[in-house]
Amino acid sequence: MPDFPAATPRARVRVPLRFQDGYGVDAELVTFHGLTDGLEHLAVVLGDPAPGTTPLVRLHSECLTGDVFGSARCDCGPQLREAVERIADRGGVLLYLRQEGRGIGLYNKLDAYALQDQGLDTYAANTALGLPEDARDYTAAAQMLTALGITSLDLLSNNPDKADQLRGLGIDVHDRVPTGVFTTAHNVRYLRAKVLQTHHTLPLGQLTELNAG
Repeated sequence: MPDFPAATPRARVRVPLRFQDGYGVDAELVTFHGLTDGLEHLAVVLGDPAPGTTPLVRLHSECLTGDVFGSARCDCGPQLREAVERIADRGGVLLYLRQEGRGIGLYNKLDAYALQDQGLDTYAANTALGLPEDARDYTAAAQMLTALGITSLDLLSNNPDKADQLRGLGIDVHDRVPTGVFTTAHNVRYLRAKVLQTHHTLPLGQLTELNAG
């Protein structure tokens, strides 16, 4: 049994999602009561898993700069777009988690960007600000999944920590499915740091410096 308090669905609403490249899909958005961190996380239910199949799930941390403004300094926006389609095709849930900047918040994330411009990588920049390299805790995600009746899943993620935390919270992660690789001239150092510092499953050999000019 999980060692966290139960959350319950608060409301469900159908929303047609439309992306700039023309892709569209209808989703059910679910809000919750009782999440341990008190934040307004959201479940995006997509598609309909075939009987006996494992749902595909992504834990997507909010990224205003990437998800909304299309920042090329990260790969968050393309990952979000890819995840919605892949999950809709197979059936599952995207959890949109209010954990901007790996949990440090928007203003601190932008401060870290300024330090990255001075040569620090994304993790060292957080440390230089006196902040954790990654402050994210996925207890609320486990609560949301359990409230939706999902205790066994395939996880769409390059990040082994997400799978490890979910397993520690009693969620059966069958498989960790890597996302695509979305490289720009502005995010190569960021992606390389993910591989070298936190062992993300990205092809390090392909992450070479590009001309940003």
